[in-house]
Amino acid sequence: MTEEVLFKLEKEMSSSEIAQNLREIAEKIENGDEISLDSGDQSVTLRTDRAAEFEIKAEREDGEESLELEIEWKESGDQEFEIS
Repeated sequence: MTEEVLFKLEKEMSSSEIAQNLREIAEKIENGDEISLDSGDQSVTLRTDRAAEFEIKAEREDGEESLELEIEWKESGDQEFEIS
């Protein structure tokens, strides 16, 4: 399946700004609220009211360290599998 980038933002921020953004996202996920992302001509809304796959990855490359957090929710059209 082909990946479609719906929103992308790279911006230098202070540690406190990053932490505040992560807290806001975490609160919306915990409450099952939608996450709306807006910047310039980019805009997307994601549903968080269902189970998700969570991935954490730390890397070091060319003297820089990075931390990537990824959350994947199945789109609403996906069906669950049950045996009865």
